[in-house]
Amino acid sequence: MVSVGEPSWARPAAWLTEGGADGILRPTGLDTHGQPLCPPPKPFEEVSQPMASGSVAEVKSRLAVADVVGETVQLKKAGSTFKGLCPFHGEKTPSFVVTPARDSWKCFGCGKGGDIFTFVMERDNLPFGEALTLLAAKAGVVLDERSRAEDVRRARLREVLEGAVSFYHAILTTHDLGKPALDYLHSRGFTDATIESQRLGWAPESWDACSKALAAKRGATPEELEAVGLTTDRGGGRGAYDRFRARIIFPIRDASGKITGLGGRLLPVDDARGDHGPKYLNSAATPLFDKSRTLYLIDKAKPAIRKGGTAVLVEGYTDALMAHQSGFENVVASMGTALTPAQVALLLRYGSKIVLAYDVDAAGAKAGAFGATELLRLVTELAGTTDGPSLVDVGIVKLPDGKDPDEVVRDQPDVWRAAVERPIPVVEYLIEEAAAAHDLRDLGGRKRAVDAIKPTLRALRDPVIRDGYAAAAARRIGVDESTIREAMRRPGGEVAPGTSDGRISADRVRAADLEGDISSILAGVSAPEAELLRLLILAPAERLRMRDSLGDELFSSGLARSLWHGLRAALDATIETGASVASGEQIPAAVQGEERRLAQALLARESQPVSLERLRIGIDQTALRLEADRLEEAMAWARSEIAEAERAADVARVRELMEQGRELSSKRKVLDRRLMAAGVMTAGKGGTR
Repeated sequence: MVSVGEPSWARPAAWLTEGGADGILRPTGLDTHGQPLCPPPKPFEEVSQPMASGSVAEVKSRLAVADVVGETVQLKKAGSTFKGLCPFHGEKTPSFVVTPARDSWKCFGCGKGGDIFTFVMERDNLPFGEALTLLAAKAGVVLDERSRAEDVRRARLREVLEGAVSFYHAILTTHDLGKPALDYLHSRGFTDATIESQRLGWAPESWDACSKALAAKRGATPEELEAVGLTTDRGGGRGAYDRFRARIIFPIRDASGKITGLGGRLLPVDDARGDHGPKYLNSAATPLFDKSRTLYLIDKAKPAIRKGGTAVLVEGYTDALMAHQSGFENVVASMGTALTPAQVALLLRYGSKIVLAYDVDAAGAKAGAFGATELLRLVTELAGTTDGPSLVDVGIVKLPDGKDPDEVVRDQPDVWRAAVERPIPVVEYLIEEAAAAHDLRDLGGRKRAVDAIKPTLRALRDPVIRDGYAAAAARRIGVDESTIREAMRRPGGEVAPGTSDGRISADRVRAADLEGDISSILAGVSAPEAELLRLLILAPAERLRMRDSLGDELFSSGLARSLWHGLRAALDATIETGASVASGEQIPAAVQGEERRLAQALLARESQPVSLERLRIGIDQTALRLEADRLEEAMAWARSEIAEAERAADVARVRELMEQGRELSSKRKVLDRRLMAAGVMTAGKGGTR
């Protein structure tokens, strides 16, 4: 079973209306994937579910809904559906329909309906988790035996690592051994509040102080200490020693705030001596820690990145930490390494613009630097796609010469703010780099500068932008604009999109973003259900407005229905305590199991910030779509029943059903007007941010 880390689209639809065969206008807005947000419904018998994968969807794929329901209800074939008497209310005329093409059942008498999970939940009065366990056993799907054991192991490893954080923090803040490190942090401008909130620590210069303390107080075994990267094997059966010694300790957490590893920094005096190893030392790769998929302070930075749409990248722990202490909370650190596809994918869950505030090398040749040409190629590739993460801009922060980000943030916050708000666009940066690298007084130097910038200009797909930068390059290099254009027409020097020989490409970013098989989790619910739940997760206050209007009958899948129950229960608990509804958690702690995995998968697809007003409009639109789906089911059922009654020459039944059909048509027209109103409202509101 796959667990996905933290919160795709958040842009509202642009609505259109068109007339169907019945003359009714129906909204057909497109979401950001180009799919109709409220498409004309398919005939009742033809709607199909997404390809099944993942635990919930795997169970659905192995168990036919007619077989599950048929264990309780005597079903009769009726065309492509099955009919029977509803087990949930008394009736003499069958109004209970099972539709294999939808993997669903519905009673058009009492209104209950859903998938195999909701049927078992209703029949046996079970919560979703127990229904899943029961049906998984029936389907022969092993849910949790391995994953639960792994979850327990990872939880234990995190417990050991948290023990190390507490040990190191106590040494720094309460022991004489930590005083030099504490004095150093204070001298760098870090406050006691920051040291406490981030649980900074000091690893004493001892071979085994931490491992001995954890073994005595936490019962940590040598295997566990090694597994979380706290110890290093001496070799030859001579035991192990502590990996972190004589270093300031920075706890590293994932996007959900769970501890994954540690970073250690030498004090300047020890670094100058050169006998304590590298200045910075991270945890080794462990089951919890993968440096290529980690960004320091991402758990603290993601709300600010979501809000503003921009992530600022720095190199070191202290740079990021000082930025947060000074109120610049959209800053994360790559911990001294070049940016990786997985880190880009992580950032693009929360924002669409990346600003680099560390050593950027145009060619990507310097160790620890990031190739701006490579980054531009990434932007260009992603800009030309309609799926996966979307990066709309990249900027380079220009800081005063010789100044590190933490110094500028601490001593010149206004300079930092201005530099981040007005970064140098990556193409301008590359033009300047190409010009500065050659002697432009010399004809050969100008030619080499033109050749250097030529592939960058060719990579720009928008002709207006390309022409503008070609003119800028000509001015900076000191050649005629026609010279630049002629050089761009000549072959040679370019790298085709997607063929980067560096560390990063659009395909690798998209692959990294989908690692963990988010799609398999989302396959367990319908697209509009997923859309509505994601918006409600993003806007906790909106759950109060929708609390009573979103009934169980709108959700066809048991997993989606159960997640909404969990969000609603958490809302009620918040109201009872008198706390602010708006301050509620996006994913309440009480939401666990498959429901939490679904919520995390929904958030993981987010990439664009959006206003509360747009979220509210999106919630209304998707709720209306679900209502339209349920209404269309009822109308299709009524049509099929009328046809059957006419074949049986049951005049009274035909008359009764015709009346029901008129009522449904009237409701549909009202719903169409509400959908059109929502579409007009969206079109009239302008931009989203």
